[in-house]
Amino acid sequence: MRDFFKKLHMSGDFWGGLAAMLVALPASIAFGVTIYSAIAPAHAALGALAGIIGATVIGLIASMLGGTDRLISAPCAPAAAVLSAFAIGLVADGVPEGNIILMLLMLGILAGLFQVLFGVVGIGRLIKYIPYPVVSGYLTGVGLIIIGSQISKLVGSAAGTPWYQSLVSPWMWDWRAVAVGGATIAAMLLGPGLTRKVPGTILGIAAGLLTYFGLASQDASLLEVANNPLLIGPLGASGEGYIASITGRWHEIGDVRLSQVAALMGSALTLAVLLSIDTLKTCVVLDQMTRSRHDPNRELVAQGIANVASSSVGGIPGAGTMGATLINLSSGATTRASGLVEGVSALIFALLLSNFIAWIPVAALAGILIAVGVRMIDREPLRFIQSPATMFDFGVVVAVVVVALTIGLIAASGVGVAMAIILFLREQIGGSVVRHKFYVNQMSSNWHRPESETRILEQKGDQAVIFTLQGSLFFGTTQQLYGLLEPEIKTRNFIILDLKRVQSVDVTASHMLRQVRDAMAERKTQLLLSNVREKLPNGRNLREFLEQTGVTEDNNTVRLFGELDSAIEWVEDRILGEVELVQPEPERAMELAEMELFKNRKDETLADLETRLEKRSYPAGAAIYSRGEPGDAIYMIRRGRVKIFAPLGAGRTRHIATFGRGDFFGGLGFLDGRPRGNDAVAETESEFFVLSLEQYNVLSEEHKKLAITLLTAISRSLALRLRHADTEIAMLQEY
Repeated sequence: MRDFFKKLHMSGDFWGGLAAMLVALPASIAFGVTIYSAIAPAHAALGALAGIIGATVIGLIASMLGGTDRLISAPCAPAAAVLSAFAIGLVADGVPEGNIILMLLMLGILAGLFQVLFGVVGIGRLIKYIPYPVVSGYLTGVGLIIIGSQISKLVGSAAGTPWYQSLVSPWMWDWRAVAVGGATIAAMLLGPGLTRKVPGTILGIAAGLLTYFGLASQDASLLEVANNPLLIGPLGASGEGYIASITGRWHEIGDVRLSQVAALMGSALTLAVLLSIDTLKTCVVLDQMTRSRHDPNRELVAQGIANVASSSVGGIPGAGTMGATLINLSSGATTRASGLVEGVSALIFALLLSNFIAWIPVAALAGILIAVGVRMIDREPLRFIQSPATMFDFGVVVAVVVVALTIGLIAASGVGVAMAIILFLREQIGGSVVRHKFYVNQMSSNWHRPESETRILEQKGDQAVIFTLQGSLFFGTTQQLYGLLEPEIKTRNFIILDLKRVQSVDVTASHMLRQVRDAMAERKTQLLLSNVREKLPNGRNLREFLEQTGVTEDNNTVRLFGELDSAIEWVEDRILGEVELVQPEPERAMELAEMELFKNRKDETLADLETRLEKRSYPAGAAIYSRGEPGDAIYMIRRGRVKIFAPLGAGRTRHIATFGRGDFFGGLGFLDGRPRGNDAVAETESEFFVLSLEQYNVLSEEHKKLAITLLTAISRSLALRLRHADTEIAMLQEY
């Protein structure tokens, strides 16, 4: 245990937790007094105890169960606002004071349970979608609010005086408070330059205390704690008071009606939402400042359990608080242990050192919070005004700050998210939904067709245009896409839309696709959709969605394909079908003389060659050879089709080529003698002529001219394939 606290001290968690407690505990007491004074002034002391209990229990449990380092959880302003308003309403309804106290506790418990539910169902994940301008504006707004809330305390003006009135009315100032606050701020700013062993917050409090007692040496009235507006004052906390308050509050439970409990649900839900937003916003700001990442759902569950526990033992609920957390961070804290220190020290100071806390000057705490508020102001968005491209982002920051200062932080969050949505729509609309545009004579399928067919496709391939789409097809990009498709509808016989990189499709986009389909149906042309997936990133089944919205109801005009290559291959077959080619009967096995490699060869020469060839047959789906096997033979296809698959790693492969009747494959291994680099699979029942390297060597001794001619023909075909592959690679890099 000694080693633990030594490590804690060395790491800064001890100082951070202690400094955070010195801010969180007085604020918690103030919040508790605010809530319970709404019932009756006599309950102010009970409210102070509720604040202490909340600071202790929430600080301990939330830090133990939560996963966010440096986060300090304690009673907060949203809890004080909701609970005090709730208490005022019950007083107006004539509810007995004892019942009101009990219902306040029940309200805190229900709010905590709602927070646990939020975390379990995963609502906390939504916080990660809050963009940087919103976070920046929120951070700056909170900093300005903290500064504004502390100005009156810093200058010692009367409670309730607006900050702007205090600022411009020097005759209202208590110059003793100004001196204490000024010394505190100066120590916080200058202290880190003098020593890094003691946090600036502690130095600031020490400077404030020294200044105060220096003034007290000249004014004896400052040595009085009671009714001294410059000091926090006595807490009135004792061990007996804690126990009595905790056990006594639940004695009234039998007097609470079921209807009253049901009425708590709406207020509990509101409180849970406010506390959750307060916590998660603090976590987001903490992530921004420390380059870390919190688990929002885990944090909500931890905060909910902490609030249930706090309310169960007589405390008030709370959340991750911005001010205490930033003080904890600036004081050198690095882990969740600082939250435990804050919770334990809150209890110890309240029970054993309440007299010490009573002597802390209010102006010193105000100076600390003002220094923290200044540090919270994010100056990075000032760069946004230097470029027209980021002016709207700067507007988001300003809007969040203005709403935070004039209406509230929750409203500021809503305004910021709404403007961020507008910003997102602007970016989506401004970007192009078409990634690339190709024609079929520029990007062919993986089918290795004979040279005669390849020439035809080169000439007529511009009958088909390929659009590779990206991003979201929604109401903001629909007109842009239709404008690009419209001229192609009038001139092309085939339009292929590849949806591989499409993230989402809405009803407006599907309506546009129906318009394209109808226009193409009038010309008796066809629309092909490739990579129509059953699960988009947004979870929608694209194939089912297109069916439900009527895009695919015209089977004669619209065709769906699982991949782009299949769509291109289908179009190539249609283009070639328009040309009368001399094509052998596909079911009959070819002879050597019919193959492109051996055209115009003498019959006796081919007869000698055929004696060196082996005839093989494979059923559909059979492996002809696999990667790593010896590459000592070339395969000439007499009948059927063969697909070639290249490895991608992790056991995955990709279809890279298809060879058909009259073509050959396996030529690279035959030429260089290296093992096979891919897999060959019979797509249909197939027959081959197989020439092994051993038999070729024998042939080259007997028919040198034939061997050279064969080798030349193979090399020429491979060269044509490599040229085509270079073009395909360039296209794929663009694709």
